[in-house]
Amino acid sequence: MSNYIPVIGITMGDATGVGPEIVVKSLAHASVYAQCRPLVIGDARRLEQAATLVNSTLKIRAIATPDEARFEPGTVDCIDLGLIPEDLPFGKLSAVAGDAAFRYIERAVQLTQQDKIDAICTAPLNKEALHAGGHKFPGHTEMLAHLTGTPEVSMMLVAPQLRVIHVTTHIGLLDAIRKIEPGLVQRTIARGDETLKRAGIPAPRIGVCGINPHAGENGLFGHGEEEQKIIPAVEALRAQGLDVEGPLPADTLFYRAGRGDFDLVVAMYHDQGHGPVKVLGLEAGVNITVGLPVIRTSVDHGTAFDIAGKGIADERSLLEALRQGAELATRRG
Repeated sequence: MSNYIPVIGITMGDATGVGPEIVVKSLAHASVYAQCRPLVIGDARRLEQAATLVNSTLKIRAIATPDEARFEPGTVDCIDLGLIPEDLPFGKLSAVAGDAAFRYIERAVQLTQQDKIDAICTAPLNKEALHAGGHKFPGHTEMLAHLTGTPEVSMMLVAPQLRVIHVTTHIGLLDAIRKIEPGLVQRTIARGDETLKRAGIPAPRIGVCGINPHAGENGLFGHGEEEQKIIPAVEALRAQGLDVEGPLPADTLFYRAGRGDFDLVVAMYHDQGHGPVKVLGLEAGVNITVGLPVIRTSVDHGTAFDIAGKGIADERSLLEALRQGAELATRRG
């Protein structure tokens, strides 16, 4: 099992953005093929255009099914949906590209359900284009949850030596504190534990942040949030055999996690978890959606219409997303 090389489905994202360019640039790195077997779901002609833009000698190979893929360095295997007109300009919002970005994700989900790919890695899409194309989702996460019939997912950020899963994300701080409750905390921790176990960590060590400074200092700070909202979840999971510690002061917990004491940190709200990861560098951080039937990793940037089509887009975030996807992918074989 440890020698299995996972198949990563790479969705091309919005065809008028930088997605095609960063896909081509990333797959020119031979190191990618040592980590995974990359399979692009997109449009072969658009990738050929991108290869010309970045002066790449890669060969783009259009295929219909994953069984036709060769996974050879120097050749990009692309499940070709043929949705993008050859004369569609880069850098301009397009309903056609928005619809196509949805179709790539839809096909990727179908392939995971058929056990043809082990993880999904997404190039960026444009929400306005997605909506113009008839798909009213806030973004990838909600779209994937809908397509897989998943009622609740969590955001995990992964950087070198640090993994952080969030109990709440894109809501205000006061709203986040109100939303945090033992059931949500317990489900979030359990999703993180399951994800790491699927990735080959048999007994993940999990540290849980408090909400208040010093995790409340036994009631000195706050209004008993740790005792009411976090401790019941930690105790329930420890009774199930999970290696969970907390609530702990966030400042010292992140330090301890960075030195290797924990495999996963559970952050209670957006900035508590994002801050330490971003300090490590935007190019190092990867956004992972957990709770889906399959791991999904993503670049940490958008479609960058201002530079799309110029061949200058930076592929480092996609390279890191591929690496993390391969590390966390469901192991088969």
